[in-house]
Amino acid sequence: MKNRSISKLLVQLLTVAMLGVTLGACAPTPTRRDVPEYADDAVLTTRVKAALAKESISNAADIQVESYRGVVQLSGFADSPEAVQKAVNAANGVDGVKSVKNDVRIKSPR
Repeated sequence: MKNRSISKLLVQLLTVAMLGVTLGACAPTPTRRDVPEYADDAVLTTRVKAALAKESISNAADIQVESYRGVVQLSGFADSPEAVQKAVNAANGVDGVKSVKNDVRIKSPR
């Protein structure tokens, strides 16, 4: 009888310990976002894409947008330096954007 109580207690303690380790692995780190941060970045990405479309940038579809903890990265191709600057300005104008990393390149003439 006593052995069963000890075994049951040991199983419960191991279960709680494993649960703690599992939940700890889901916690955000400097390089990994938690679910609310991921959702915030997804919303921010959508808002920046909408701002690019609203600015009528001729090749907005060629500009990719990614967000990570409020930092927006623009990449892809644009027709002119003016279009690139217009895209950066549009992204900077969105609420929640902390900074913009511009990796947009100018298309070379064919």
